[in-house]
Amino acid sequence: MKRRVQFALGEIYHVCNKSISSYNIFRKDEYSQRFMNIFAYYNSARSHSYSMYLRKNTLFTYGDLIRLAKPNFRALAYCIMPDHYHLLFSTQNSSEVSKFIGTLENSFTRFYNVRNCRKGPLWQSEFRCRRIANDEQLLHVTRYIHLNPVTAGLVSDPRYWSFSSYKFYLNQEVLDSLKQISIRSTNKYESFVLDNKDYQKKLKQIRNQLRDY
Repeated sequence: MKRRVQFALGEIYHVCNKSISSYNIFRKDEYSQRFMNIFAYYNSARSHSYSMYLRKNTLFTYGDLIRLAKPNFRALAYCIMPDHYHLLFSTQNSSEVSKFIGTLENSFTRFYNVRNCRKGPLWQSEFRCRRIANDEQLLHVTRYIHLNPVTAGLVSDPRYWSFSSYKFYLNQEVLDSLKQISIRSTNKYESFVLDNKDYQKKLKQIRNQLRDY
C-alpha cells in the first residue's frame, strides 16, 4: 500500500517496511536490539549524543519503551522479523511520523552498512502505513503483528519470539498500562491471539500459492 496518510495527533498507526530483496537484515539479535535502541533514542527527550546514550541504555525492552517519559510516539506493539519490522504506535506529542520513521530507518542503515562493510539503501521502499480506525481494528492488528513469527514458521508460539511485544501483553501490569487495548485480561488476550494462529498460517499459504499463478 502506498503511503497516503495524513498524520495527526492522537491517532494510532501501523507502520512496516521490508529489506531490499527480503534480505535478513535482522538475522542477529544485536541488530534487532539496535533497532529498538534507535527507536527509544529518537522517541525521547535527548540531552546526550547517541553514542553517549547507548553507553547508559543498551538493552531496551518493550517494557522500557512504554515507560519513556513524554515520548513523541507511544509504542503499543511491535515485532522485528528477520527481513522486516512492524510498529504500532500512537502520536502522543508529535505527528511527524514520516520524519521519525525516516530517521529511524536511516540511522539503522548507517549502523548496518558500517557493521557489514556495505553501501547503499537497505529498505525495499517507502514505509507502509495505515491509520487504525477503531478499537476492533486495533485488536486485530496487534494479533496480526504478534502472530508474524508463528505464521512464518519460525516459532510454534508467539511468546518464544524474542523481539516482539507479545510476551509483555501477557503481563497484567503492562496490559493495564495499555489503555487503548480493549481486552483487559491477559488470559483472554492470549486466547484471542492463539485462536487465530492456524487461520493466519493458512491465509499466508493461500497468498503464497496465488503468487505462483
